[in-house]
Amino acid sequence: MNQYSIDKNPTDIRKELAQRTRALRKERKMSQSELAQRANVSLGSYKRFESSGQISLDSLLKIAFILGKLDDFELIFQPNKNKDIEKLFKLR
Repeated sequence: MNQYSIDKNPTDIRKELAQRTRALRKERKMSQSELAQRANVSLGSYKRFESSGQISLDSLLKIAFILGKLDDFELIFQPNKNKDIEKLFKLR
C-alpha cells in the first residue's frame, strides 16, 4: 500500500490482482503454463503478470474467462444510479 495514503493506488491493485489470480490458479491445480495456454496468452506475459501485475486488458480478460471470473468485470465503471437520484432532488 502507498506509504503516503491509506487509499490504494493502481500499482497496489495490480499486485493484488496478480496475487489473487495466482492463488485461484493454484487452488484449481493449474500450472502457469496450463493457464497461459488455455487462455491463449503467452507464458512470458502470464509470468510477468504474476510477478509484477503487468498485463494487457485483453489478456487479463482471457485469464478471467478461463478462471470463471469474467463476470466480475461487469461491475467495473457502472454508472452510479444514486447520483442520478441526488440530481433530481437538487434541481428542486
